[in-house]
Amino acid sequence: MKRIWAPWRMDYVEGKVKENDCIFCSRAAMDDNAENLIVHRGQHAFVILNRFPYTNGHTMVVPFEHQASLEDLDETTRNELMQLTTQTLAVMRNVYNAGSFNIGVNIGEAAGAGIAEHIHVHIVPRWAGDTSFMTTTADTRVLPESLEESYRRLRAEWSKMNSDPRG
Repeated sequence: MKRIWAPWRMDYVEGKVKENDCIFCSRAAMDDNAENLIVHRGQHAFVILNRFPYTNGHTMVVPFEHQASLEDLDETTRNELMQLTTQTLAVMRNVYNAGSFNIGVNIGEAAGAGIAEHIHVHIVPRWAGDTSFMTTTADTRVLPESLEESYRRLRAEWSKMNSDPRG
């Protein structure tokens, strides 16, 4: 897959971020904004946009606790992970009119986990025909919306959902 230009990676090049720093832990310590891409925080977990999305709206639900596997989390955190995953589906349906989803957890490097030391749940909204010839022939993804716009829209929907007494 071709890489997109990512100016935030300059932090790594300039030595501002140590290689062994956990990206999820460092993002969770920041204030919420378009730079850290956290669209919602719960008590034990948060929802963050994937900086290298497969589709617009590709998010991850991540526990605040730095653990490598689901069984390492306490029951309350595991429950909130699933609750936030479910709520994210509702947000995606409202914002992107997504009718289908891929949801996955890669536990361990051999399973494909890019950040194996911190468990996270991927939520990828899908639409009929969303894989174009660009993915097939050019090994490139085309995203019609910037991450900043996705952040703005999803954050607004989470705020709206949290203010709705129906939940």
